[in-house]
Amino acid sequence: MGMTLTEKILANKSGNSKVTPGESVWVDVDVLMTHDVCGPPAIQIFQREFGEKARVWDKDKLVIIPDHYIFTKDKYANRNVDILRAFAADQDLPHYYDVGTDRYKGVCHVALPEEGFTRPGEVLFGTDSHTCTAGAFGQFATGIGNTDAAFIMGTGKLWVKVPETMRFIFEGNSMPPYLMAKDIILKIIGDIGVDGATYRTMEFAGEGVQAFSMEDRMTLTNMAIEAGGKNGVVETDDITREYVKARTNKPFKEFFSDPDAEYHSEHFYNLEDMVPMVAKPHSPDNKATAEELEGTELTRAYIGSCTGGKLSDFRAAAEIIKGKSLKIDTYIVPATTEIAKGLETETMFGQTLMDIFKEAGCKIGQASCAACLGGPSDTFGRLNEEEVCISTTNRNYPGRMGSKAASVYLASPYTVAASAVTGTITDPRVFIQETVI
Repeated sequence: MGMTLTEKILANKSGNSKVTPGESVWVDVDVLMTHDVCGPPAIQIFQREFGEKARVWDKDKLVIIPDHYIFTKDKYANRNVDILRAFAADQDLPHYYDVGTDRYKGVCHVALPEEGFTRPGEVLFGTDSHTCTAGAFGQFATGIGNTDAAFIMGTGKLWVKVPETMRFIFEGNSMPPYLMAKDIILKIIGDIGVDGATYRTMEFAGEGVQAFSMEDRMTLTNMAIEAGGKNGVVETDDITREYVKARTNKPFKEFFSDPDAEYHSEHFYNLEDMVPMVAKPHSPDNKATAEELEGTELTRAYIGSCTGGKLSDFRAAAEIIKGKSLKIDTYIVPATTEIAKGLETETMFGQTLMDIFKEAGCKIGQASCAACLGGPSDTFGRLNEEEVCISTTNRNYPGRMGSKAASVYLASPYTVAASAVTGTITDPRVFIQETVI
């Protein structure tokens, strides 16, 4: 019996010729990422257990990206960044992307690929549940706790149980013009539930996924955790290689699932049969079609985060928003500073994306997680009242974006933009014709 992509990576990184689901192995870590929320406690545990003067196992493999609670006057949030800054200086870490400098990046899950840290065949751990985003690059990437991160800092290894693999196969070689990766993953999570992939790999395959851009794939793997997944993964192809080689010259090894690999289950989706989806409050699996929810009153629209703040997400939103007035407050938050620059240079209909958004009256935020994790009271875009928001973010539990009294609907950038124009949840097919894309 052959092995799946995830099993092959874990076998290679544990020095085994074969691993099987349920088996636990010591895995060599290629990259450890942490940020300003979980970095300080992880550092504290590392120094407590390994000693105040201990050095990290490999400073070139530790990446620290403050991004969550940064543009705030909150003294505790600011103290967290101070701790990261001091640790990076003491350890002479080359991959610390400090706030307020030219090196500042923004959301870690998008910054990692931009900086060339997501390479096929590798193992990447991060102190954040959405670290699984990096699985789009054909690697094993997953979130871990602070204690595990501290252990990796000291040893470069982690004890990992090999997950079973659920395979999601997309049929069709192109996306309908009104469909986005966010619609697809919301449909899948709605079908299997928020615990449907608990401690399993979600492998996305089929001719359909080969038509997806890297940013589309990142949206799919990012939300694997919303179904309880250990990791999400997509096999490497020319699209992956082109993206990675443009950002790093480090060598990498590619792995592919064997034809006779054994899966927990296989799920088939025809792209042409799929429609715009929405996750209703207060769970990512509380699915409905956008059409079913048309007319639902909204007070705010939010386009941003690691799931919905990439350049392709803003292109999609601009297609609909261009030349229209908006009925509700609409927030635009680029995931990274590179994407923020893209908003200023990328043109559509003879205007930059930024000009399109500003002309429509959108509120523009700095590259960061912003309201996606709620944050201090002065966080940009935070929901502080009983608001009803439609958002491109990845999680809509009570209090996730601020006030527990607020309600959050999750949707694609197309659907969020269409809803911003009308002030109610709107199926984007109202605005999108096949000739547009």
